[in-house]
Amino acid sequence: MRATWLFVLLMITSTAIAKEDPRFSISVGAFFTDRESQTRVDGESGRGTDIDLEDDLGLKKSDTVFRVDGYWRFAEKHRFDFSVFDLSRSSSKQIEREIVWEDTTYPISSTVNTDLDLSIYKAAYTWMFLKRDRSFLGATVGLYVADMKATLSASSVGSVESNDLTAPLPVIGLRGEYRFADRWALRGSGEIFAVDYGDYEGSLYDVFVGLDFSLTEVIAIGVGINAVELDVAVSKRSFQGDLNWQYDGALAYLKFYF
Repeated sequence: MRATWLFVLLMITSTAIAKEDPRFSISVGAFFTDRESQTRVDGESGRGTDIDLEDDLGLKKSDTVFRVDGYWRFAEKHRFDFSVFDLSRSSSKQIEREIVWEDTTYPISSTVNTDLDLSIYKAAYTWMFLKRDRSFLGATVGLYVADMKATLSASSVGSVESNDLTAPLPVIGLRGEYRFADRWALRGSGEIFAVDYGDYEGSLYDVFVGLDFSLTEVIAIGVGINAVELDVAVSKRSFQGDLNWQYDGALAYLKFYF
């Protein structure tokens, strides 16, 4: 009997919170990505080869990865958003042209093994300067962090080349949500980065649009699209060269409100 009353009380409490703005939300789902990646790694002996990681080294262009997104609204007009997902890939391919990666030359027809470990972490603070009935428009500032480790190896040259790079790139932009019906909400964000400072020079844009349908007061399903382009030159001891990455794709997710 006590368990029954406790369950009823929790449901009433959850409903009361959900009728206002949720304090916390987390969504889990699948990210169906298409990717285009060009990279160059320079060495002490000079400039490396501009490489298309998909065409030249055989990394998969399309893949489906697990993704987590969420937010914490810690005050009436202030929230913290985050995203985490992994875009790692590996391949083995007989290359069709000579490739210079750092200080190693891989001759034509060599079988090159490639491991690209790439994790993406996004975090942003949003100030909602316009807010109406669970709809808002806000200014956002945050970090887009690409944590990468690239490893190339080939038995024909008897060497393994590994390069590590963690690129914390500051971004600014806009984020908003429009609840146009009781169960429907349209969400979107756009963030940009442009810098010429220290070890980094380049640009980034990140655009997201999503559509949510509330199944209950605390559960929703949704679909969305996310497009990102990163073009940056790096001058660090662990990595010197250029990164030009593009990925875009569709998301399908289950969303929980607390």
